[in-house]
Amino acid sequence: MRLVHEHDGTTRTLASRVDVAESRLAQARGLMFRRSIPEEYALVFPFDGVGKRSLHMVCVPFPIDAVWLCDEEVTKVKRLHAWTGLGWGRADCVVELPAGVAEGVEVGDRVRVVDE
Repeated sequence: MRLVHEHDGTTRTLASRVDVAESRLAQARGLMFRRSIPEEYALVFPFDGVGKRSLHMVCVPFPIDAVWLCDEEVTKVKRLHAWTGLGWGRADCVVELPAGVAEGVEVGDRVRVVDE
């Protein structure tokens, strides 16, 4: 699987290694207690339906980029700081990426997981 970003008719790969946090436990844990996040990595949180989705950086010692999606359309992008970051937005899916990877991703763009 890989995560792709579509903007103005161009497509680029944001991550070539994608994990999906499907269980409640995996979603609650997220990136907590990891020492780093690998390049080319994304953690995807799919949810049943659109709702207000929050992320926190408690026990996450590195910054990340977070992208909130509704039907693969970007509704919010935010850099979350190590340990103290907090963000929320309306989404049916949230993606966590290494800090800097979401540069150029804007509200209204499409971000989707491609199963290869």
